[in-house]
Amino acid sequence: MQIEALLMDNVKKLGKSGQIVKVAPGYFRNYLLPQGLAAEVTEAARRRLKKLEAERALKAAEEKKAALEVAKSLKDLSITVSAHTTDGKRLYGSVGAGDIVAAIEANRGVKLKRSQLSLDDTLKEVGEYEASIDLGHDVVVKFKITILDEEAPAA
Repeated sequence: MQIEALLMDNVKKLGKSGQIVKVAPGYFRNYLLPQGLAAEVTEAARRRLKKLEAERALKAAEEKKAALEVAKSLKDLSITVSAHTTDGKRLYGSVGAGDIVAAIEANRGVKLKRSQLSLDDTLKEVGEYEASIDLGHDVVVKFKITILDEEAPAA
């Protein structure tokens, strides 16, 4: 026997917010209901879902506005990173997402998470590369990274 549940939030492998799904009574009673992920299919639950969706839409609009402000501050971003090389071309180590995020923070004063940065791979040679920053809500900023040879200090 299965019961109908109104999903109040997206649930992996079950459905999206607002859908009515059939689930086992124990799953509904022991997981979905206590977590606030679903409710019984009633008119009150439907009204509560509409209110939740309106609040989520308002929050998403505010987050997108903030992301657009950050994107505006990162417009025409170009980062230069100096690194030690073995032969003037190949780096001793590599330049990773953490190094680039730190350079962006120093350059523009914008705090980012490493997970927001999209690199094809770690950068291991001198040259120019392209990368992007995903600020969420379909706001993506593309920028250039230039890696220069840092002259090794004289011993």
